[in-house]
Amino acid sequence: MINGIDHIVLTVRDIEASAAFYKRVLGLECVTFGEGRRALVVGDQKINLHTLGMETRNHAAIGAGDVCLTTDMTPEEVVGKLKAEGVEIDEGPVPRSGARGPITSVYFVDPDGHLVEVSSYGTTS
Repeated sequence: MINGIDHIVLTVRDIEASAAFYKRVLGLECVTFGEGRRALVVGDQKINLHTLGMETRNHAAIGAGDVCLTTDMTPEEVVGKLKAEGVEIDEGPVPRSGARGPITSVYFVDPDGHLVEVSSYGTTS
């Protein structure tokens, strides 16, 4: 019945500040859709950005997100990019298990407190 993930949602304090952070640190494009809603493009999926209360059918909380993004960069390159952008690394590089097999992950927390994992397949640290 299910064959993929179209989008996820992160609840943030300030949508434009979050969009700017993800663009600067991870190179994600922010797009506008619907009636002025904002999302980060991740391959052929997206991360919608909401402020608290935009969606009343869930139990959203600022900083409650935990997302794993994949990259073709080596873990060392990810660490270098994050450090160059002044992002404190929470953990990694460390081996983990991804949806398609072994990955090497680097973790950090975004300005709203969401745990972000950037992972590489086929590379080891």
